[in-house]
Amino acid sequence: MSTPHAARDIDTSRPHSARMYDYYLGGKDHFEIDRKAAETVAAVYPGIFVCARENRAFMHRATRVLATEHGIRQWLDIGTGIPTEPNLHQVAQTVVPDARVVYADNDPLVLKYAERLMRSTPQGRTTYIEADVNDPQALVNAPQLAEVLDLTKPVALSLNALMHFVTDAQDPYGIVSNLLDVLPSGSALALSHCTPDFDPDTWQKVTDIYNGAGTPVQFRSQKDVARFFDGLDLLEPGVTVGHRWRPEAAPEGTSRTESVTDAQVSLWTGVGIKP
Repeated sequence: MSTPHAARDIDTSRPHSARMYDYYLGGKDHFEIDRKAAETVAAVYPGIFVCARENRAFMHRATRVLATEHGIRQWLDIGTGIPTEPNLHQVAQTVVPDARVVYADNDPLVLKYAERLMRSTPQGRTTYIEADVNDPQALVNAPQLAEVLDLTKPVALSLNALMHFVTDAQDPYGIVSNLLDVLPSGSALALSHCTPDFDPDTWQKVTDIYNGAGTPVQFRSQKDVARFFDGLDLLEPGVTVGHRWRPEAAPEGTSRTESVTDAQVSLWTGVGIKP
């Protein structure tokens, strides 16, 4: 079951990170201005395509692990991006058909395609909230969220490739803490975050491109990414490069641990459980 929404005008005057990400994944739901900005990034960092692919692969593995090993049946996925199958609810509902998922993003293009791709199993439910992670209170108080998620039971907070779009001036750690505060014990945080640790010069160029396009970014070190998990029980192997997080949880034949480098991926990932 999915919930209908009304679309609003799409701003094509400047590139949008969700549409650029769609380009990195080989999608078609972007505009020329997004393609040009994404190609500018790829010119200085060809690994961006690997990074995007491994980010989605991490999301798939983390979702399966939380469903199968930790009994999670509810997800709040913020910064969803343009739906790309299989999306989070499809992965979760393959394991647990009654899984419930709330997606949130602030791009109307995401909303445009949400109805087409976010089709739940009869046992489960999905919905979409047009919301901004910078206003966590409004997000968690959205009536659509209360209709789908039971906040007295564990929820997995999924923040994939999102928090590097929240600069320190916007209080990223406070935002994540506020979101986790409303979730009960047994809930989880699954997070991925781009990093300059393996190639600082290249990632400074990427930063300049995004900032110049009107999308502020702040890519962080492993130490700074680990701070998002303060107070949580980190699952093994801790905060690690995306393709190295539980590769054994990938479907047979799909692990690329040996075929890509840490510098290509340049993505710290981790999953923590709220005590």
